[in-house]
Amino acid sequence: MPIHTNLEKQQFHLTNGQVSYIFHVMKNGHLGHLYYGKALRHRSDFSHLQTYYVATPASCHVYEDDPAFSLETLRQEYPAYGNSDFREPAISVGKDNALNVPDFKYDSFRILEGKPRLEGLPATYTDKASTIQILLKDEFLQAELTLNYTIFQDKPVITRSASLKNYGTENLVIDRMMGASVDFPDKDFIFTHLSGSWSRERHVKERRLEMGNQSISSLRGASSHHHNPFLALKRLEATEHTGEVFGFNFVYSSNFIMQVEVDHYDTARLTVGIHPFGFKWNLLPHEAFQTPEVVMVYSDKGLNGMSQAFHALYRENLIPAQWRKAKRPILINNWEATYFDFNEEKLVKIAKSASELGIELFVLDDGWFGKRNDDTSSLGDWHVDLNKLPNGLESLAKKISNVGMKFGLWFEPEMISPNSELYREHPDWAVGTPHQRTFGRNQLVLDFYRPEIVDYLYEKMSNIIKLTNLSYIKWDMNRNITEAFSRKLAPNEQGEFFHRYILGVYSLYERLTSEFPHVLFESCAGGGGRFDPGMMYYAPQAWTSDDTDAIERLKIQYGTSFAYPIYSMGSHVSAVPNHQTLRTTPLLTRANTAYFGTFGYELDPLTLSEEEREEIKGQIVFYKNHRNLIRDGQFYRLLSPFSNNETAWMVVSQDQSEALVGYYKVLATPNSPKQQTLRLRGLNEAASYSVARSNHAYYGDELMQVGLQLPIEFNGVNGKSAERGGDFQSHVFYLRNIDIGEKNKRME
Repeated sequence: MPIHTNLEKQQFHLTNGQVSYIFHVMKNGHLGHLYYGKALRHRSDFSHLQTYYVATPASCHVYEDDPAFSLETLRQEYPAYGNSDFREPAISVGKDNALNVPDFKYDSFRILEGKPRLEGLPATYTDKASTIQILLKDEFLQAELTLNYTIFQDKPVITRSASLKNYGTENLVIDRMMGASVDFPDKDFIFTHLSGSWSRERHVKERRLEMGNQSISSLRGASSHHHNPFLALKRLEATEHTGEVFGFNFVYSSNFIMQVEVDHYDTARLTVGIHPFGFKWNLLPHEAFQTPEVVMVYSDKGLNGMSQAFHALYRENLIPAQWRKAKRPILINNWEATYFDFNEEKLVKIAKSASELGIELFVLDDGWFGKRNDDTSSLGDWHVDLNKLPNGLESLAKKISNVGMKFGLWFEPEMISPNSELYREHPDWAVGTPHQRTFGRNQLVLDFYRPEIVDYLYEKMSNIIKLTNLSYIKWDMNRNITEAFSRKLAPNEQGEFFHRYILGVYSLYERLTSEFPHVLFESCAGGGGRFDPGMMYYAPQAWTSDDTDAIERLKIQYGTSFAYPIYSMGSHVSAVPNHQTLRTTPLLTRANTAYFGTFGYELDPLTLSEEEREEIKGQIVFYKNHRNLIRDGQFYRLLSPFSNNETAWMVVSQDQSEALVGYYKVLATPNSPKQQTLRLRGLNEAASYSVARSNHAYYGDELMQVGLQLPIEFNGVNGKSAERGGDFQSHVFYLRNIDIGEKNKRME
């Protein structure tokens, strides 16, 4: 049983043989935290895990006759400010226009098999889990606080969220409400996160925890390019493949904060939730507020073990069920081929040429609607530009289908251009105060809090889906929210805007994906500005970055893999010189990087030489042969681009029968060592593996302990024998378990 309860001691132990999470009811009625980490065998009483300190200088305590019982030094489950705790809380709520110190005391619990949905919010789902809901009450506030804990049966994963219900007659105001809080007994961690900016998203950053607050956050109305809602606390001795790591991911796509506060006793409190700045929620009588979900992963196999747990969870328990085992089509996007300059004839020629290469899906990007000849007009006018496409979208879609390809479209539904028919008709639909607005990419943001706006977008998009028999939508969002003000919210309700906005976005996604489950959605936000698990619940893949340069993508895709499956990453081969960096890299390297994702092309096939076309045909055959492995396999990071001139990673099938290894060297080095090997991971030690295009076979333990022999590198004198050299080298190796192949032959 994954959830154990001791009613006499009021203790709760969540465990599945991989992880344990233990908490209890303290004598003041609040929840106290006892343990989170590697699975412990269950015992009848865990009281010894709570440490009560003797009275400490200048501390405050709850009971006059018990100076050791101070919330300043006790580990808690969901702390509130005050009552002797001076650290930042998980919740701050009071009666309307009155100060209050919340005092939520334990009332009851219930255990559910499976995992209940979070109404209106994306969240993980499963039947193979158990959930415990802890109910706490504050009699003065007349409020019920429910803490939800779900432990998965087969994964080192616990999810948490909280909800607050007002059962009284007075309004309550929530100033802060986190999805989860965890009090660790020490601060001996490396704070690991993914940060960057447009075109260099999700770079790996590390710093040691020190006294004070350290956090990542977003106030942009999106999870952002700048800080991803992911955080790992890695033990000081932990590595990529060994040691303890605690990973946290917030299933949310708007303003967030992930913070670790180290106090004066070197204990660390982690909180994850909606950013409290600018947030103020009016909770009316008989209403409830639900926080988004926090995913918590424990690994004793280093960062890579943590990542594999996240990957398995999101593949199996987050993305839409119909896309778990579906083969994602290899696509070509016309953006870098034409930008805004196209017509039907040009698009059909591109599609026909791409189809001859083996590409399966043609995506028409920005510029097909309104009078959209540049980025200064027409967002919101979701009707075809007949100057460019005089026969309409339906005609284009049929012609694309006739050349053997599926048809996809780009939308930016959350935006409105001041120079648009929609804005001239409904200027009040734009977000912003009546007297002040700033622009981003020459556009404003639609107020998705308002149901009539969501209904308008639903009608426009659903009609086009039906008209064109659409197979794919790239949903873009190219600017963040400023002057966060809705004309439909009262002055005292403006603090609800950001959350209500993203609920509107989720509702449109929910309606479209429910009605059109066959349409593959790819989320995008100026590239990777909203690459988060909230989006992944609706769109199983995301445009990883607007930066398509193969060398820059090594860092971007490596960092993204810390939390997200490689099959969620939109990864394309683009033209050179690259449009973001002006770097020229070999076509081979561009493909070798893009293979480890959903794979596609971002170029004009009409400009390719015959030699390039033949090479691309081979790339497409290669990817089609291996995309099931890339979708379902275990991913291992081998060499980090953040600390090496070389990068390497690999994906291994679940039965260890095959593997794909990617190796990349950015800059050439003179007179490199003669023996160059790459140590692999995840193979069957006793199995014999063949390496494609090689006459050698290796045992799994050899490949993992000694390494895979890399091709001979040019060293200045071995020109004829050298197999690689120069800048921007790459090689992809395919390994096959010979023993399984021979066994299958004998069975046949």
